[in-house]
Amino acid sequence: MSSLAETERYTVPALQRGLQLLQAFSHSERSHTSADLARKFGWPRASVFRMLCTLEQMGFVERSADGVGFHLGLGVLRMGFEYLASMELAELGRPVIAALCEQTGYSAHVVVRDGPEVVFVAKVVGRNALFHSVQVGARLPAHATVLGRVLLAGHNLAALRSLYPQEPLIAYTAQTPTSRAQLHSMVQLIAKQGFGISQGAYEPGISTIAAPVFNAQRELVAAISITVPAQHLEAAQATLLVAQVRAAAQQLTQRLGHGGAGAPSPILRAA
Repeated sequence: MSSLAETERYTVPALQRGLQLLQAFSHSERSHTSADLARKFGWPRASVFRMLCTLEQMGFVERSADGVGFHLGLGVLRMGFEYLASMELAELGRPVIAALCEQTGYSAHVVVRDGPEVVFVAKVVGRNALFHSVQVGARLPAHATVLGRVLLAGHNLAALRSLYPQEPLIAYTAQTPTSRAQLHSMVQLIAKQGFGISQGAYEPGISTIAAPVFNAQRELVAAISITVPAQHLEAAQATLLVAQVRAAAQQLTQRLGHGGAGAPSPILRAA
């Protein structure tokens, strides 16, 4: 099979067309009507209009003031900012988690939150091969993981209702919070103590320790974590590992703040 044929086999035409529509907007052509785009691409006008409505629902395009034309929406800008932020976090965080991995011997990660999920943006694999399967780009449910609960610090109940409109929340283990109130209590405790620790709470036989990372504006933007192949950590070991993870998170905070002194306190914000 030729590479061209293989490419065409795995291409999703509708998605391809939607992305082509977005690429039609530029600095010189900021607004288009569905009729303009239908003529430009030679597609049925009704199909173009449906695609634009779909993109509008997702925030990628918005209606112009005349109600006829469309222009790029904030969804595109948000994706661009998140990409740049993730790239900076990965670039600055990789040497930090490499040092943490060397210090502890365990796999270390930089994680961000995308809505109700957490996303791994950088990792360094420890000496234990068990965690090679956790890849950059992997996603986990925020409410069910200590990583997510660290990244939800600052969310009040109203914000959690917006993020989780349906109850009960999906339970992955007996330790998963199934209500917004339970989740809120857990998030508050983590925010107060400045770190989170989970011992077999999401995946049996694995303990995770995570600490928050802040940017120059003192906003919570990421978490640094390690995964330990143990269902339970002895108190002395846990205390040492928590200190090491928090020190790494503070170091990345300082890097993001361009050398500012000390890790800032979390800002309690609903967003």
